[in-house]
Amino acid sequence: MENDAALRKQLIELIKGGNAHAEFQDAIKDFPAEIRGKRPKGGPHSPWELLEHMRIAQWDILEFSRDPDHKSLKWPDEYWPKSPEPPDDKAWDRSVHAFCQDTQSMCALIADDTSDLYERIPHGDGQTLLREALLGRSQCVSPRPASTGAAHARRMEREVAAWVQRSLYRRVVSILDEAA
Repeated sequence: MENDAALRKQLIELIKGGNAHAEFQDAIKDFPAEIRGKRPKGGPHSPWELLEHMRIAQWDILEFSRDPDHKSLKWPDEYWPKSPEPPDDKAWDRSVHAFCQDTQSMCALIADDTSDLYERIPHGDGQTLLREALLGRSQCVSPRPASTGAAHARRMEREVAAWVQRSLYRRVVSILDEAA
């Protein structure tokens, strides 16, 4: 059980960010509203698209992990926003808040020692809470859609913490090259 407690602690630290990676809050702190919906030159996604993709993917993973009646979204269409721009002035803040709430919820689920990290999720097809926690941290920002859920999961597992390492697309190419 001591090893299990140590693993849970490490998973929570991984999910929350930090250590060798930028924390989510640091990546979005004081992010200029005027560029949230702009794609960097040659870039595939705007900051809004990245944020929403991370929020949606994390929410789906959390709900799959704790709700046997959850129906996963259609990949890739339902995992990305329809537009590069936020739909209104408050959408960014709502998305950030939801992402942070879901991060806390996933951490609480992992911290709960009655949650078996290794047991197969009954309504899944082999997934465990441990796998979902790692998958949730990956928040893939790759523009390449996968062909199937299994291929998507494998690719995301290879890209664990990719969005963190890129620190929200290198802070959106250094705030669009200092506003050109």
